[in-house]
Amino acid sequence: MLIRPTAFDHPDAAKLNDQVQLEYDERYGDGGDITPLDAAMFVPPHGLYLLAYDADEHPLATGGWRRQDANDEGYADGDAELKRMYVTPEARGLGLARRILAALEDDARSAGRVRMVLETGTMQPEAIRLYETSGYTPCDKFGLYRFHEESRCFAKTL
Repeated sequence: MLIRPTAFDHPDAAKLNDQVQLEYDERYGDGGDITPLDAAMFVPPHGLYLLAYDADEHPLATGGWRRQDANDEGYADGDAELKRMYVTPEARGLGLARRILAALEDDARSAGRVRMVLETGTMQPEAIRLYETSGYTPCDKFGLYRFHEESRCFAKTL
C-alpha cells in the first residue's frame, strides 16, 4: 500500500468522500456530514490530506487534518482537526486507518499543532475503538455537531 498526499478535491478523494457520505447516511439517516470543507483547508502547512492506494492505483483509504484555533465552536489554539478518515469496505482490517492516522499526527506535530481533535458518532463503534486504542480520550464537544446526542469528540496531545 502506498500512502501519499493528495488534494482534497482530487477525483480519487472526491470518489472516496462520496462513499463515506453514503456510509454516514446509512448509519445516521441524515444525508451525510454537512461540515463545510474546502480543499484549501488541507494545504500544508495548515493541513494535509492523504490517500492510500493499492498496487494497481485503486484508492482505498483517506484521512486529513486541518488547522483549528480557539473559536466559538469549541476549538482551542493549536488544534489540528482530523477529517474524513475512511477505509473502503474491501480494505478494512489491513491497518490503513492506523497508518494514515499516525502519518497525520506526525505531520500536524511538525506543523506546530499541539492537539489532534476529532468528532465521530455512536453509530461508528469501530472508529471509536480505533481512536481509543490510539491514545485518544473523550473531550468537550466542539464543531458543527457539538449539540447532537450521537456526537462523540476525542483529543490527543501531540
